Formats: sequence, C-alpha cells, structure tokens
Amino acid sequence: MRDLATGMSYLVQGQRWVGRERRQWGFGLLPGLITLVGYAAAITALVLYADDAVAWATPFADGWDSPWRAVFRGALTALLFGGGLLLALISFTAVTLLVGQPFYESLSEKVDEAESGGPAPSSGLPLRRELWISARESVAVLVRASLWGLLLFALGFVPVIGQTVIPAVGFCVTGFFLTEELTTIALQRRGVPLRHRLHLLRSRKLLTLGFGVPLAVLFVVPVVAVFVMPGAVAGATLLARDLLGETAGAGSEDGAVAVA
Repeated sequence: MRDLATGMSYLVQGQRWVGRERRQWGFGLLPGLITLVGYAAAITALVLYADDAVAWATPFADGWDSPWRAVFRGALTALLFGGGLLLALISFTAVTLLVGQPFYESLSEKVDEAESGGPAPSSGLPLRRELWISARESVAVLVRASLWGLLLFALGFVPVIGQTVIPAVGFCVTGFFLTEELTTIALQRRGVPLRHRLHLLRSRKLLTLGFGVPLAVLFVVPVVAVFVMPGAVAGATLLARDLLGETAGAGSEDGAVAVA
C-alpha cells in the first residue's frame, strides 16, 4: 500500500511544482485549452447530428412500427453518444500531449534538472522524429485503451456488477493509461520504448494506480483536466524517475539513464 500513497503524493508534488513555477504552468495551459475547444466542437456536433447519423445508418428500420423504431434508434443514439464521450475521455490526454509536446517537454526537463541538479536526459533525436514516435506510440496506446473501453462498456449492461464493479475497474484502466501517456514524456527522452514502459508500469501497479486513478476522476471534467495537466506532467516526471530508480544527482555522465 506504500506505493499507492507514493503515487498519490507524486500527483500532489507535481501540482505544487507548477504552483511555484507560474510561468511554466501558464504555458502548460495552452495545449489543453486548444484541445478542449476542438473536443467541445466535436461533442456539440455529435449532440446535434447523432440522431440523423443513426437514421442514415439504419435505413432498414424505416418501415418498423412504432414504438420499436424509436426504441431501437434511441438505444443506438445513446450508444453512439456514450461511445463518443468515452473515446473523448480516453484520447484527451494523448491529443493534448501531442499538441503540447514542446511545452510539456520543456516542463518535464526542468523538473528533471531540479531533481538531478544537472542536465536533463535527452534522446538526441530531432523534434520531427520525436513527434512521429510520440504520435505512433500514442495511437498504439489509444487502440489498447479503446479495446478496454469497449469491453467495459459492454460489461456495464450486466446486472449488478455493471453498476458497481465495472465503473471502479473502468477508473483503474483509465488511470493506468493516463499514467502511461504522461510518463511517456520523461521516459521517451531516456530512450525507453513503449513495451518497456508498459512493463515498468505493470511491475508497480499500485504506484501507477495511485497516480492515475485520482487523475482519472479529475479528468472526468475536461475543464479541470486543462488546469491540472501541467502539474500532472511534472508529477509524472517524478514518477518516471522513481520507476527507473533515479535519485537526486544519479544521472549518467551524458544525462541519460541506461535501460536494460
């Protein structure tokens, strides 16, 4: 249980760090605000046109008697809207991190420098290459998270456990993938590939969930996510250092950490 409390403490420490570094916090808000505007427009369009989209996709139901046609299409509309919201929740962090890569990279480096007392680890790759790797691995994580989301969404219709156990499991799954996305910034700079990152997080599940689950609860409200994101990046950098066993001043000579 110690790891669970430690994970929570990193989330708090990250918020305190950006609270002291107001300029970094201000810059860190910009990507979240840009992403939030885009998602708000997409969800508004979904609300306005979901009924029309379902009617267009189910022409075979045009001749059904009432109320079956309305019930069938209403259920599909609810599924479409619920699936859209779930996808938005899962993908918001990944898209925000992609949009704000330079901002969050700089913030994470400053946390590393403050903790190590020396230069931050660097991948040595050009920005274009880093963006490509980040986008490619974010898609891979998003596919995994979406498959989990679809499974949990379907299980949500099972009596009793669908209204009790499944929501709790859903927050744990969301928290795990949020932590993966946020620690990616610090771990990619150290040359840690996606497969090894997932292994690190699974090896210390309580630490991962202690950080990610409270964040998942906060991220249910997108506006809150925008303001929490800079501190979450800072906290995830501290968590990444813990996963790799780094301590203050323990970086290697070239500022990178060797990964077996």
